[in-house]
Amino acid sequence: MEVFNKLKSAVSNVLPGNPLSRDYDLIGQVASCGPGLLWKIYAAVKRSTKEEASVFVFEKKSADHISRSDRETLIDLLRGGVQQLTKLRHPQILAVIHPIEESRESLAFATEPVFASLSNVLGKLSNISSVPRDLQEFQLHDMEIRHGILQLAEGLRFLHNDAKLLHGNINPEAVVLTRQGTWKLAGFEFCLHSTDPQVSDPMFLWREWRGDIIHLLQPHLDFLAPEYVLTQHCGAPSDMFSLGLLIYAVFAKGMTFLQCNGQLSSYKKNAEKLRHMTANQLGEVPEGLREHVKLLLNMEPAVRPDAAQLSKVPYFEELGCVTLRYLDTLFQRENIEKSNFFKGLPKVVAKLPKRVNLHRILPPLVKESFNADMVPFLLPTMLLMAQQASQLEYQQHILPALIPLFKLQSPVQVVLIFMQNMGLLLSKTPKSDIQTHVLPMIFRALEADSPQIQELCLSIIPTFAELVEYPTLKNSLIPRIKKLCLATSTLTVRVNSLLCIGQLLDYMDRWYVMDEILPFLSTIPSREPAVLMSILGIHKVSLEDSKLGITKDALASKILPFLIPLSVDSNLNLTQFNAFMAVIRDMLGKVEGEHRSKLEQLDQMKQEQRSVEITRVSGQDCDGSGDTAPHHNKPPSMMDKFLSGVGLSTLMGSQKSGLVDVKSNGTSFSSQTSGISMSVNQQGATSPVVSTPIAPKKTTLSLEEKLKLAQQQEQQQRLKSQSSLNPTPASTTSIKNKVAGGPRDLTSTLMESNLSAMQSLAGLSQVLVVLPL
Repeated sequence: MEVFNKLKSAVSNVLPGNPLSRDYDLIGQVASCGPGLLWKIYAAVKRSTKEEASVFVFEKKSADHISRSDRETLIDLLRGGVQQLTKLRHPQILAVIHPIEESRESLAFATEPVFASLSNVLGKLSNISSVPRDLQEFQLHDMEIRHGILQLAEGLRFLHNDAKLLHGNINPEAVVLTRQGTWKLAGFEFCLHSTDPQVSDPMFLWREWRGDIIHLLQPHLDFLAPEYVLTQHCGAPSDMFSLGLLIYAVFAKGMTFLQCNGQLSSYKKNAEKLRHMTANQLGEVPEGLREHVKLLLNMEPAVRPDAAQLSKVPYFEELGCVTLRYLDTLFQRENIEKSNFFKGLPKVVAKLPKRVNLHRILPPLVKESFNADMVPFLLPTMLLMAQQASQLEYQQHILPALIPLFKLQSPVQVVLIFMQNMGLLLSKTPKSDIQTHVLPMIFRALEADSPQIQELCLSIIPTFAELVEYPTLKNSLIPRIKKLCLATSTLTVRVNSLLCIGQLLDYMDRWYVMDEILPFLSTIPSREPAVLMSILGIHKVSLEDSKLGITKDALASKILPFLIPLSVDSNLNLTQFNAFMAVIRDMLGKVEGEHRSKLEQLDQMKQEQRSVEITRVSGQDCDGSGDTAPHHNKPPSMMDKFLSGVGLSTLMGSQKSGLVDVKSNGTSFSSQTSGISMSVNQQGATSPVVSTPIAPKKTTLSLEEKLKLAQQQEQQQRLKSQSSLNPTPASTTSIKNKVAGGPRDLTSTLMESNLSAMQSLAGLSQVLVVLPL
């Protein structure tokens, strides 16, 4: 294996480019760090696992401005620092996930995802080709600074007490911030090992800082403890001195307390001032921390507090800082302790910027969400973050954490919390994810075995119904509620199903209600009062909602025949019966009013359309004096009175006037179809009588019909104007003369003419048409 590694290293040294490019896909540069910010940091994704990572690359050409020997020394320093970093494992030390590899052009190694170096955050952006927008707008929150200092102190305590190692170069260039906001130590190029790791108070070999060596090959002079230069020894307090100078630089926006510019003489001069330094000279440092920073910068190493003592300063007991410290040790806590902590977490989150919440607080919550018992306590905080986040931030950070939780059916509080915040979820979740993850959660709740979950779901669905697309509501949600209503054996679930449907009526159209909802109500098997009143409520809403508006035909033919039997159900009390009757009366009133209005409109239309009125005179029997006499003297029956009251008396009159009476020797002939009656008197003379129609009727006639009618009227007038002729019996002599061709008898000729006219009149009566209504 060792031979293989040597061969691999030899091959890498002759290959150009980034040696990690075969294992990682580099997305883009995000930061820089290390001595002189020589390491370029790239966001990357590991090809085999698709995990996010950061790839550190040192391009050898960036050191071309120094001598060859110094360049080789620099490469050895960088290589050694990474190798030392790879050996260390601690939450406050940057984790290496791929060891350093070297090619002809560069050095490279991979770590956990990194946001930037502390130097970048403080405004030093050298060796970054294109500064990301997030880094340009980045501002450290006070709580982040407090917690970051604590994290560095914890990292140093591990180095000094456990690893027996002196960092030797604590400065912003050697500190990196991860994606989650954690401050971690890196940059071990100048670390020093203990001469005797077994002793409790380790000793370290002193390394002289020389002015004749380029600053890239030595620790950062602005953050170096004075003993490196003045007393020629160093130890754990030296790192604490450097930490004090770093704290000052963080609050001073990157300005250093000892501004030496790489000049050893300037450093010695400024270091002497430290002996007479007052707390006022640290004005940028918050008052609660100022005295302790002054102690860290004391010239005597023994006076400086160690890492454990610094962690106990009251300044770090602020609520937000304590919260972050607790989250760092979350995996060590018991469930009861965790639940109490998570209950109060929303109050802390509400006071923090959303960047801190998303990158610092959310990740521990996501890890803890694998513990199903803790999910009801985690969800309120996660959903509060979702409310603070933008649409993009929600989709990138929060939604991936919520998707696994959508599938949980227990504890029941999980479903309840999601239902209560369904408006938030539907407003920020993309439509594709709503269809894939959110709606299936609702459907699973409706189909759950627990009536408690079903009732919770039914009670909350109406609160977010306006955010559900109508096709989904119509084709997926309502059918499941109907199915649940019919299948359940729990009365409260059935009643809640009906109440839910009633509240969802506002989001349905008329035809869906008429075709799917109202017919469904008649299929419900139970007749408990609560069910009956819920059914009545749906009908009442459907009746009164102007958008739905049940038609009078549906009321008369379907709904009233269904409700009236329900109203007399023996399970209803007096109040419930009165409610039924009130709705039924409203429905009857709607039927009556709408149908009366319709009939009135039709009658008015008939009146307006009447342009031609045909009048006919009803047939009359006349005595010798010409007086009219009724056919029947029988008084009207009860049926006649009823028909007369409803406007059908004319129908009875038309039936009587339509009779055809045939009398011999003086009987009158009446024609119903023609409207003209021919009366024959005792002498056998006939006279046409024009009858009056039973009910005047009018319509619009065509031109041909009008001409034909005018011709018929003229013919009737001519017949009226002719005088009656009494035929006399023809003598036998006249007939014989006619047959024999003798002289013609004028009297016989006239009688024949009258008989022909009477036959024509009878034919005319068959063609006259009385126009219908």
